[in-house]
Amino acid sequence: MSVDSRRKVAKASGKIKRQSKSLAASRDSRSSPKVVEKRVRYAAVVPSPAPMFTAGDIAGLHLTRDPLALQSNVALVMDQNTSEVLFEKNSNVALPIASLTKLMTALVVVEARQDLEEMLEVTHDDIDREKNSGSRLRIGAQLTRANMLHIALMSSENRAASALGRHYPGGLPAFVSAMNAKAKALGMHTSRFVDSTGLSSGNVASANDLAKLVFAAYQHSIIRTYSTDPKYAVDTGAHLVHYVNSNRLVMDDDWDIGLQKTGYISEAGRCLVMQARIENRPVVMIFLDSKGKYSRIADAARIRKWLESGIRQPLMTQVNAKQS
Repeated sequence: MSVDSRRKVAKASGKIKRQSKSLAASRDSRSSPKVVEKRVRYAAVVPSPAPMFTAGDIAGLHLTRDPLALQSNVALVMDQNTSEVLFEKNSNVALPIASLTKLMTALVVVEARQDLEEMLEVTHDDIDREKNSGSRLRIGAQLTRANMLHIALMSSENRAASALGRHYPGGLPAFVSAMNAKAKALGMHTSRFVDSTGLSSGNVASANDLAKLVFAAYQHSIIRTYSTDPKYAVDTGAHLVHYVNSNRLVMDDDWDIGLQKTGYISEAGRCLVMQARIENRPVVMIFLDSKGKYSRIADAARIRKWLESGIRQPLMTQVNAKQS
């Protein structure tokens, strides 16, 4: 056999072997089951957070039922002119009051006759280390005392309230002492204040006490104006910061509100105090430990509707609460 013939035979033999291997592989793929690897992802098991009980819940106030089915564990409505109690629900129980504290902060600042045009600076001492809440006022921001008071009342700005307390003669300890002294002078016998912001649950008062605070604060036009201003912008030295009122009722033309303050921390629930004119009658309303973001506003609407329907007799509801 010639050399060329042997080369042709070898080439053909190699081709046949390759075809045989291809056919064998094809048969194996048809006869053998196809193995597919799947990766299974398991969702992490996250335990549900434990329900947060307010101080009012712990005291058993949530067991109280009232004729208007309010969502607030505590409520008090008084005629501002006569001090007659029109509606009452657990009004004698002292509870955490959150940022309602700032109403006392404002009262102390105003009655101390401090210079409202003095520039106050936000420092690291004003950072919230109690609840770790944020703030739109940066460290180093400089505002007049008037502007600090304005945004503390209308928008519950915590760093502003903290700065107001720090810039009192003697610093924050002296300011807190002045707050408690004013509470005592007003006859707020169940009240106690530990800071100027209300971030601590140690700031406590009953609805009866808070009504006295509202009556006193209402005497100052600057507190009435600042607390009910719908919007306001402050110059921090670097840029303008725009604020809106934390109580949307002040923007409702159907309401005639002369003074207000909102508050919230987990221990206190949603809180609200207001002075408003209803049926040409000035009334003071206090709502503490309300459940739900809008429930205190809804409770105010229920009270208003009830007052507009004509009062036949005051509504009183109390429970024997466990004081902590």
